[in-house]
Amino acid sequence: MGNEEAVFFSRVLTETTLSFHIIYATIGVGVPLMIMIAQWVGIKKNDDHYILLARRWARGFIITVAVGVVTGTAIGLQLSLLWPNFMELAGNVIALPLFMETFAFFFEAIFLGIYLYTWDRFENQKKHFLLLIPVAIGASFSAVFITIVNAFMNAPRGFDIVNGEFVNVNPLLAMFNPAMPTKVAHVVATSYMTAAFVLAAIAAFRLLKGSNHEYHKKALYLTMKVGLVFAIASAIIGDFSGKYLAEYQPEKLAAAEWHLETSENAPLIMYGILKDGEVKYAIEIPYALSFLAHGSFTQEVAGLDQFPEDEVPPLYIHYLFDIMVSIGIWMTLLSGVFWLGVQRGWKMVASKWFRWLIVLGGPLTLVAIEAGWWLAEVGRQPWILRGIMRTQDAATTSGHVDSMLILFCLLYLVLGVGSIVVLRKMFRNNPVEREIEDRDTEKGGDVL
Repeated sequence: MGNEEAVFFSRVLTETTLSFHIIYATIGVGVPLMIMIAQWVGIKKNDDHYILLARRWARGFIITVAVGVVTGTAIGLQLSLLWPNFMELAGNVIALPLFMETFAFFFEAIFLGIYLYTWDRFENQKKHFLLLIPVAIGASFSAVFITIVNAFMNAPRGFDIVNGEFVNVNPLLAMFNPAMPTKVAHVVATSYMTAAFVLAAIAAFRLLKGSNHEYHKKALYLTMKVGLVFAIASAIIGDFSGKYLAEYQPEKLAAAEWHLETSENAPLIMYGILKDGEVKYAIEIPYALSFLAHGSFTQEVAGLDQFPEDEVPPLYIHYLFDIMVSIGIWMTLLSGVFWLGVQRGWKMVASKWFRWLIVLGGPLTLVAIEAGWWLAEVGRQPWILRGIMRTQDAATTSGHVDSMLILFCLLYLVLGVGSIVVLRKMFRNNPVEREIEDRDTEKGGDVL
């Protein structure tokens, strides 16, 4: 296998691993917050439905954590095996956030184990609720620290380069690089949003399948409301991300927006096709790109004509941006209409067709997450460490990467199918109606 083939298969394997891992990682970051909110609402309202929500979500969460651990370990392994030159150069810089990510995970896992083991062992639910705080903090900070590594790859800082090596390393300066605030905020907010909409899709699906229990209605309202809050937050943070790109990675912004020539009063281009160097059939929003980049409707935005051709990211990232933004806008509108409809008593939001839209929203938000991460990674090309090391120079020269790709794909297939089967069996064999009756019997009261 030549170097070009090794680079190609290394990129495909890394992309496959990240694409699979990000599903479980996103859910793993967002669900603990949802569990915590549900249990807090249950305590405040003295409503066992919300307490049971937290309990059942926690059971499913264990499965996603288990799969996420395996795929996360695979990413760490592949960093060393597939990108040895990158790790040799930058390993001592990114070691601290990688260690902190591991520490945050164990911090989360310890308290999650205690939380699960102590169900029904606390008479005062508030004490049990306190165990969820470190679980949610640990899950979120796992995302924070691993995203810091990705931010460093986009805006490397905190070192000097002497004879091709990093010296005088300042780990804190490297961690708190210019890309960190917007990247971390966007990853965390979209994880919360995605988890909320995935759980909302499950609740809506159960209602559509005939389980008209109040439990599912409460779950749907809670998750859609939380999803709306974080969808709006993600949009606001996305605006700041655009301004970061305009200042620090203008070639990525220009490629994502198909902004071919430097100009003032720059329009935002959505959809369309690029043919013979011209954008056709696109929707242009006047002045919007200037505002996204600089907060001014008239300011000049650098175009692709300002950058060497071999440093311009692949232009298909424009479609990734379109997918991410379109789904984000759609889910914001859908959840906003749902929340308003519940407040105003609109029958439409309880109709079958509207609930099917909510069900569709679950996988759509996962598609948006995938598109966002592909945009982030492909948009950094041709660099693995922007401005310092190109991807082709970081890769292994091993001739066995293609075999690794097949083996890891088989692993992900087993993990994906296995997690779905286990989750389906877990909740099908123990429907909420039966669990409510069983818990009520234990308490010696009436059915909720």
